[in-house]
Order: sequence, then structure tokens, then C-alpha cells
Amino acid sequence: MRGDVQLRPLDAALLSALLEAAVADADPEEVMPPVPGPPGWTDARREAFLRFHRGRAQGLAADPVEATYAVLLTGPDGEASGGRRVVGAARLCPVPSGDGEAEAGLWLGRSVRRTGVGGAAFRLLVEEARAAGRSGVVAATTPDNQGARRLLAALGARTAVTAEAVEAHLSLLPADGPG
Repeated sequence: MRGDVQLRPLDAALLSALLEAAVADADPEEVMPPVPGPPGWTDARREAFLRFHRGRAQGLAADPVEATYAVLLTGPDGEASGGRRVVGAARLCPVPSGDGEAEAGLWLGRSVRRTGVGGAAFRLLVEEARAAGRSGVVAATTPDNQGARRLLAALGARTAVTAEAVEAHLSLLPADGPG
């Protein structure tokens, strides 16, 4: 697993860096709900991106609905100064069923896809869910996303596959159950 990937809880400074990363390295449709208007990163879409996270993320929203993290690269793959740079976002949102699961989400900029960053970030996200006392993680992907499917299988997730989607459930409980 890559050792240069970190998750940091999203705050105001990281939100600005996250927007910069999205504008530079992702399409709006990949990283946020649809916004009417012309394609691309318009001023309205940039503001909607910020508003979306300010209205949802723990640490930014008055009534947060999810824990959101900036995905950071550090060291040689980070900034030229050896610092860190934001390359995407990860989130954990409680599942409404009340059984203690959290839905996991992850997006990465195009330049770091297929480099192992996603796998490392998802593993860190699972550890965040475990540390928060979650009973499991639910994740969804597309049938053609073989990298995500391999990672979910390697982590022991149960998957349900249809022509349109793959839904995975990863238990975080001990093998013999709670207690």
C-alpha cells in the first residue's frame, strides 16, 4: 500500500484546496451534484461546490450529515517543496437504517487515478469508519470499475452486481459478531 496518502478532516482551508484540485483535475459531474448551466467549472458551479460541502461536512456545517476528508499526497508525489497536495475527497455518511453502517464515497483527480491512491485512501477511510465505531461500510461503484471491485473483494466485501451498479457491504465487526 502507498505510504504517501493521507486523509485529513475537511476544514475551510482544505475546502479551498479541494475546489482547486477539482477544477484542475476533475469534471464537475464527477465530484458534485448537477448544477444547471453551461458545462465546465463556471462561477456558479464553483460556488455550488463550496456550498455543498459547507452544508454537509462535519466541521463546516451547522448540522453535518457526513464526515468528509481531503485526500492528500505527501512527499515525492506531493508539492515540489516536499509538502502535501489535495488530490480528492473521501466521505463517510451514516446509513439511515440505523444499524451502524456508513456509506463510503471517494473521488480522485484524473492525474492520480490508477496509481494506487484510491486503494490507499479507501483503506484509510475504512479505518476511520472502524475508529468511529461503525459496524460496516457500504460502497457503490460501476460494473466496469475493475480496480474498485478488486479492492472491495480484497477487503472481504460482499457484493451485489447488476448491469448498472455494484453495491458492496464490508463488515467491520469481529468474525464472531459483536460482544
